[in-house]
Formats: sequence, C-alpha cells, structure tokens
Amino acid sequence: MHDSAVAIVGGTGVLGSALALRWARAGYHVIIGSRSAERAETTARRLAVRAAAGELRGMENRGAAAAADIVALTVPFAHQGDRLGEIRAELQGKILVDATVPLVPPRVRTVRLPPEGSAGKAAQSLLGDGVRVVSAFQNVAAHRLEDPGHQIDCDVLVTGNDAQARETVIRLVEAAGLRGWHAGPIENSVVAEALTSVLIFINRHYGIDGAGLSITAEPKQPAGNGP
Repeated sequence: MHDSAVAIVGGTGVLGSALALRWARAGYHVIIGSRSAERAETTARRLAVRAAAGELRGMENRGAAAAADIVALTVPFAHQGDRLGEIRAELQGKILVDATVPLVPPRVRTVRLPPEGSAGKAAQSLLGDGVRVVSAFQNVAAHRLEDPGHQIDCDVLVTGNDAQARETVIRLVEAAGLRGWHAGPIENSVVAEALTSVLIFINRHYGIDGAGLSITAEPKQPAGNGP
C-alpha cells in the first residue's frame, strides 16, 4: 500500500476511471473527483469491486483535491480552465498531473494549440509557482487502459519544471503498467499534446485501434542522473 493519496478530477470519465482502477490495483489510495459527489461515489464503488486492492472513494472535486497529495486532471480541454479555477486553492503545494489535450472538435485530427503554447503551460500559468504541474498521459488510448490485465505497448512523455515532481509522476506511469520518460520542462508538453492529433489521424487513416508512442532505446543511466 502506498502512503500517497491521488485524486482524479474528471475521475468518472474513461481516462480518469481507467487510471483510478490501475492505481488502486497498484496499492494507491485513490479519490474519484467529480462535480457531483454522488456520481463520484457511484464510480468509486463500481471500480472498487474490480480493483480488489488499494482504496477507492468518491468526492466532489474540491474535497477530492483537498484530501489528496497528488491531483490528476483528466477532463476535456474545454473544461480545463474551469476545473482548475475551482480547485486552485486546494492544489497549492501539490503536484498536478495534467493529462489535458487541446483537441478542438470536430477537427481533432488537426493540431490546435492554445495561445499559451500548450495546455500544460496554460495550467502552470493559471495555478502559479505554488503548484508543480507535470504533463503526462496524452498519447495513451484511454479505452486500452480500461482492462487492467491488458499490457499496453505505449510510452509516456513526462514534462514539468520540477525534476522530482516528474519522477513522482513517472512512478504513477509505471504503476499504470506503462513506461515513463523524463522529457524536460513544461514547455516541452507541446510535443505530446500535438502528437495526439497526429496519432488520431494515423488511427483513422490506417484503421489502427489506439496507436501509441514508443521510445526505441534503453536508458544508459538512472533517471535521477539526468537534468
């Protein structure tokens, strides 16, 4: 059992609930966050039956963020600013794992970046230096994560200005059954975010069910020795 409690704002959605299930099975205390406490509690009970490990509970978003050590945001781009604005005070001093992808329907196969340069940078600017924003999980097919027994051949680029916070998130990536890579400061989140539209295009063009990213190399030094 891990000591850290992880809240997932947007935890009733496909990506949020899939990560919640995998993290609970890995022994984390997981809090499902939603605008509706009732919906969060219902999702937590459903996932707890499948997890058979860890601890799952549901709360309204602000309560979930306040009760957690680490908070993950798994909502559509259109709701990123509103959700972060609601929990800004509760996030201070914590790590925010931002999985936001700046997709603008209906043209989701075309890269559309926000004025700040990326959703990750927008989150960091909105929340201020008191929150360590780490961008991750943009290139993982959410429906593939729903089956915790399914091995997913996909790597995760992890970006953020604090190397220790990135390392913490890489451990969460590994707990979800994936491989994470330190990919530099939050400015670099633009790469993973933009790549999502490219992967969606590839999926459609070639009839692939959930194309992902793979780094074709093996580390030659421990992750902590790099910048």
